[in-house]
Amino acid sequence: MARLTIRLSDERQQALKDTAAASGKTIGALIEESLDAYGIKTKARAESIVAKARQRANLAEEKAIALANREVQANRQQQ
Repeated sequence: MARLTIRLSDERQQALKDTAAASGKTIGALIEESLDAYGIKTKARAESIVAKARQRANLAEEKAIALANREVQANRQQQ
């Protein structure tokens, strides 16, 4: 697993720490959840979404990718 160093204000860092403690999760888990909520997916997860979309819709790969991209964009705009 990769390590990442980021700079946060003291107030933001404390809020993140407090939220992690209150929810019983690690700071890393909160960041992972936030990235998912923001629509940032790993390549494997994106490929999985496309494969499921193709299977359900019986689409060619090119059309399935286009559909997945539209869905991701719509999801990001809603957030």
